[in-house]
Amino acid sequence: GGDYYDVFPLENGKWGFLIADVCGHGTPAAVLMAIMHALAHTFPGSVIQPSDLLDYVNHKLAGHYTSDGTFITAFYAIYDPSDRTLTYSSAGHNPPRVKRCSDGSMFILDKAQSIPLGIVEDTKYEQECVQLIQGDQVILYTDGITEAFNDNEELYGTERLDAVLENCGIDANALIASVLESVEEFTQDRPADDDRTLLVLKVR
Repeated sequence: GGDYYDVFPLENGKWGFLIADVCGHGTPAAVLMAIMHALAHTFPGSVIQPSDLLDYVNHKLAGHYTSDGTFITAFYAIYDPSDRTLTYSSAGHNPPRVKRCSDGSMFILDKAQSIPLGIVEDTKYEQECVQLIQGDQVILYTDGITEAFNDNEELYGTERLDAVLENCGIDANALIASVLESVEEFTQDRPADDDRTLLVLKVR
C-alpha cells in the first residue's frame, strides 16, 4: 500500500523514526512509496537533522517523480536517548501524540509543520525539539487509524485513540495491539478504507 514506516539506527546511539503516507491508493501509491523508501536509504552522508532527510527526499520527488500532482505526507524524528530529546520535522503529516504518563497530560508534536513532500522542489522543512521524560508514550500514525469508519459513517477520531493511550502499564508492542483492537471493535470488522500504520516509542 501507500503507507510506510522505518527505523534508522544512527550515530552516537541515536535513532530515527519515519512514517509516511502517499495520497491515493493501490499500485501507484505503493510504487511511489517504494521510491521514497529507496531515497530515504540512499541519503548521501549522515542525517544530522530530521529536516535534512525531508529536504533531500522532497527535492528528489518533486524533481523527478511527482509532476502528476501526487504527494506524500511524512514525519521524521530523531531520538537521542542520552538526554531523552526528540527532534522532529513534518511534511503535512498527522501530528504524533504524546501521552505523559507521569502526570496524565497529552500533547501533540505539531510545531514544525510544512507542506507535503513532492509539491514544491525547493521547500525547506522546519524542525522542533521536545524534551521527553521517562514513561512518555509517543505514537506516530497514519490517517487510516483516526479516519477509520464504522457502519454509521462515524470516524474513530483522536479522542478514542487518546483513550487507548491512557494505559501506561504496557509496552510499545502491547500498545500497538491495543490501538488496533480498539479500531477493529469500533469498525465492527468493516473492511479498512485505507492503510493503517502505527509506530510507537515508549521512553525508558
